[in-house]
Amino acid sequence: MIGKKIYKFAKKLWPINRSLTGEGVRQTLKLIKKELPELKLLKIKSGTKVYDWTVPNEWNVKDAWIKDVNGKKICEFKKNNLHLVGYSEPINKKISLEKLKKNLHSLKKQPSAIPYITSYYKKNWGFCISENEKKKLKKGKYEVFIDSNFTIGSLDYGEIIIKGKSKKEIFLSTNICHPSMGNNELSGICVTTFIAKWVSSLKKTNYTYRIIFIPETIGAIAYLYFNLKKMKKNIIAGFNVVCIGDNYNYSYIPSRNGNTYSDEVAKHILKNTYTNYKTYTWLQRGGDERQYCSPNVDLPIASIMRSKYETYKEYHTSLDNLDFISIKGLEGGFNAIKNSLICIENNFVPIATKNCEPQLSKRGLYWDTVLQKNKDEKVKLLVNFLSLSDGKNSILDIANICNVAIWDLYDISEILLKHKLIKIKKIY
Repeated sequence: MIGKKIYKFAKKLWPINRSLTGEGVRQTLKLIKKELPELKLLKIKSGTKVYDWTVPNEWNVKDAWIKDVNGKKICEFKKNNLHLVGYSEPINKKISLEKLKKNLHSLKKQPSAIPYITSYYKKNWGFCISENEKKKLKKGKYEVFIDSNFTIGSLDYGEIIIKGKSKKEIFLSTNICHPSMGNNELSGICVTTFIAKWVSSLKKTNYTYRIIFIPETIGAIAYLYFNLKKMKKNIIAGFNVVCIGDNYNYSYIPSRNGNTYSDEVAKHILKNTYTNYKTYTWLQRGGDERQYCSPNVDLPIASIMRSKYETYKEYHTSLDNLDFISIKGLEGGFNAIKNSLICIENNFVPIATKNCEPQLSKRGLYWDTVLQKNKDEKVKLLVNFLSLSDGKNSILDIANICNVAIWDLYDISEILLKHKLIKIKKIY
């Protein structure tokens, strides 16, 4: 059922023209807030300096189109917002086909696709068209119309803090700056929204959750500028949630150092759930992990995805549509993130309370016969768990050493706690 709910939400958000700033971003955040009433809607004024960057002016579009030599409208923004290059300047004039083609983008290798192009930080204008349609254009005069404007406005984003028993935090981040594309990036928005709903529904979590919905790059940089000190102090793990709704394999990008708590958890969950998942290196990064793991920031953030951005042919085109993502794909992505959070919530360091091996048989925890001993792998796992409970290994470490999934140890740890054969030491 969760996959159906996430997909339904994706359909609702689909038509909205999202960019770094503007009404489309605010509209998206308002719809997320309907699902997450505790979401705070926040703003950063245009022109604000954030490290080496400046928050850009707000960009909004009312309409955009081209009229061909016969007066027929093509590349209509209202029919598909990918037709307009992001952050295009206003224009209203007639030009030749030769001049138009300098501002017309298509993909020869994907002739039926409309590409997604932006020009955020350089003044420009342009339209995107399929190569098949581009080939049909005839010589003559074309009327080009873009009704857009740039204003001193704001960069809008959403933040929800879900308090747990500890001030130590788990961090989730997703992007709200992409227009009508499914895997990149409706999937991240929608899966993160429903992950936040699930976390909010829990009676009490061990950790506090910091979850943000931001424009890519400039949003992450601006958020770090205002929150880095607190984040470095409290965040123990986190994930950049992007490209997580298609039907292909799962992917993982490590933090820059590759050995954080998030890396451990991501690799364990993927290994024990999706055996053929693809591991990329830090050199193959491309999302907001670039900011979260950059020098002088160094937060413990990894990325769990389905098809990694830039690796599938539909990426940044009109082919990345609602048919490319699916109920099953979104639910799988949701479960990958959810299981990672459950892993962190339930992980602890067990410490054996007895010198030497305790007598398990008098507690009903050992085999009665040799025949049973050959069959009962669970008892073997319990014995190994105890032998590794030295106050240094977490149960995640023990699961990796024993080559089992961490959830195979949850009931064993409960049994050992019940019999007071181990005690708990918190990880953080």
